[in-house]
Parts: sequence; structure tokens; C-alpha cells
Amino acid sequence: PIFAGLTKPMSLDEKRKVFRTAAIIGAILLAVFALVGQEVLFLFGISLQSFQIAGGLVLLLLSIEIIFRGERFDKLALVSAEETAVFPIAFPLLVGPGAITLTLISIQSFGIIVALLAIVIVMFVSWVVLRQTDRIYRMLGRTGAAVIARIMSLFIAAIAVQYILAGIQFYYPPR
Repeated sequence: PIFAGLTKPMSLDEKRKVFRTAAIIGAILLAVFALVGQEVLFLFGISLQSFQIAGGLVLLLLSIEIIFRGERFDKLALVSAEETAVFPIAFPLLVGPGAITLTLISIQSFGIIVALLAIVIVMFVSWVVLRQTDRIYRMLGRTGAAVIARIMSLFIAAIAVQYILAGIQFYYPPR
């Protein structure tokens, strides 16, 4: 439902292009983080926990906007399809702080090849699901989609808060 609202004013061809672009950009973002993410964070003096907090805040703000604005994505409808593919679809909805953190941890646990393969598989599956957005929206109906969008946004907000708390807990561990 969230993706249907973001792409509602677009033609079918534009939607397909947006979802394809979002999946490709998402895969590239995760691959870049897999290959040089630790080094980039180190270069800028950013800890993984600070990144979690910042990413959690972005995700939280986006989810709050969806909860209160619902399907009315007036400001986002004014931007181009390419911009919508990048923000908010590719980042932070497909590739958020959790996906980036999991990617960085997966490299340490399973190696770069497995992590890159997982990225390709996950982004392919995401693209397949995104292509079904209109069909899912039609099945749910306008009211059902609005309810699901708000409930999912509440879950996204809770996940965002969890990222923020995990980052803060690193700096201020419980006693």
C-alpha cells in the first residue's frame, strides 16, 4: 500500500521503471556498503551505532509522515519518478539502516561472496513483489490499503525506534 501511494499518479510503464530502478539502486547501495561500508564509516569517524541512530531517525520520520498523511503523498508526487525510486523507495524503505547493518555483519559472519549473493536475491525478490503493488492494492481496496499502510508504518516506526535504542544502548549500556 505504501508503494502504491507513492506511485499512484504514475503510468504502468513509469511504475515498472521506478520499481526496477529502486531495486537496482538498492542492490548497488547494499553492495557498496558490503564492499567499503566499514571503511567509509571509519573514514568519516562514524560508528555503526551512530549510523543506526541516524538511519532510525530517518525511518521514524518517514513512518510518522505516512501514518498521519496516509496515502496523500502530495509533496512526493511533485518529484520525478527517478527521484521517487531513489527516495523514499530505494532508501530508506528497501535499504534502511537494518539492511545496511545486517549486510556489514553478514560479511563478517559469512564472507563477501555470500553477502553479495544474498543482496542480489533479496533485491530480485523485492522487485518481483513491487511489481505486484497494483494487484495487491486492488485486492485490498482503498480503505483496506489505507489501514494496512498505517499499520505497516507503525511497525516501521517501532523498528526505527528499536534501531535508535540499540544505537543509544551502545553508548549508554544498562547497568
